[in-house]
Amino acid sequence: MGSFSIPLSGLTAAQDQLQSVSNNLSNLNTDGYKDQNVLFGDIFAQTGAVNGSGDPMQTGLGVAPDATVSNFSDGTINPTGIPSNMALSGDGFFAVRNSDGTQSYTRAGDFMTNNAGYLNTPGGSLVLGFPAVNGVVNTSAPMQPLQVGTGVTVPAVATTTVNISANLNSDTAAGGAGPTSTLAIYDTLGAQHELTVSYMKSTTQPNTWSYTVTIPSADLAAGGSGTTQVGSGTLNFDGQGNLTSITNVVPISIPSYADGATAPQALSGPFDTPPNSSITQTSSPSATSATTQDGYASGTLQTYSIEADGTIQGTFSSGKTLALGQVAVATFANNQGLSAVGENNFKPTAASGSPVIGVGGTGGRGTITGGAVEQSNVDIASEFSKLIVAQQAYSANAKSVTTFNQLSQATLQMLQ
Repeated sequence: MGSFSIPLSGLTAAQDQLQSVSNNLSNLNTDGYKDQNVLFGDIFAQTGAVNGSGDPMQTGLGVAPDATVSNFSDGTINPTGIPSNMALSGDGFFAVRNSDGTQSYTRAGDFMTNNAGYLNTPGGSLVLGFPAVNGVVNTSAPMQPLQVGTGVTVPAVATTTVNISANLNSDTAAGGAGPTSTLAIYDTLGAQHELTVSYMKSTTQPNTWSYTVTIPSADLAAGGSGTTQVGSGTLNFDGQGNLTSITNVVPISIPSYADGATAPQALSGPFDTPPNSSITQTSSPSATSATTQDGYASGTLQTYSIEADGTIQGTFSSGKTLALGQVAVATFANNQGLSAVGENNFKPTAASGSPVIGVGGTGGRGTITGGAVEQSNVDIASEFSKLIVAQQAYSANAKSVTTFNQLSQATLQMLQ
């Protein structure tokens, strides 16, 4: 009898729902897992006749699964203390490269590092992001695997710019000396050298100081004792103690190094030009408040951390902190259109649209929490409720099959 097909479709639908609930419960502790639910629709109803009002007299033909939808709301963020772990809060997915060269997308941030120091998933897929060169991330470059292992090294960068923040006491007698400023610089080999900046007040101009820049002669290829002058100039101030100009400038240039580093080494500074200069002349004690320079020695990676925008900041043995790269975040026009392919990964389809790649916190993308993972968003109480409903639906449809069977038997007995 055709009537058996209706309760059988109900049994199949209830079984699909039970499988969905079971899958959700089994992934209760799966990082980044998103709760799924099956949606159903009735099968096209058959029209047998019309009533007196002309309305169709229809008989339903059962039920069929319409779609499986995922709940992409955030799961609980669980701190792990593992620096390679990441949790996304908000929209987006991490991009990973599989062993076959294809790309997948995941919410599970339980990443680790392989023996080459690259971030990867537990399944071996490489985490993708934007590269950094000398600490500067290039988000316009193609995505590539991110290396964060302790074997990562950073080459030495020679100093090109130096700057001094200081005050020269306006009460200093004519011809008197001001403070001495010292600052470290680095050559192309990463060796550190010390520059000394000395000041002397003009004997004729009350708001004028001369300065000289020296380096220990022993650091130079020519050798010798004492110091060698490598730069000089004149600082001119106004009546309010502000620097108005720098004249008679002999730019800082290191002629040669004893260690064989590339030379001459030309340096910008040591003072910014007005009105941005941070050197003053006031009736306060002469003192150097700060010195800066942009070079650093070579070093190996010691530790790293991940910022909210996905930037991986590495701290090196030289004491320098530099960006190692930036984790990419992908968004889709329709998350429900993504195809789950296992191991917490999704792949785009025509329904989801192509991924839009960017960085965390921009373009509606979520932010990243380093040293943490996003837990499954499965609610065990809700799943048990769905489990009871699905079980009752299965039992009711099974009873319908039994009833139809009894009717069939009665019909057959009438024919005997």
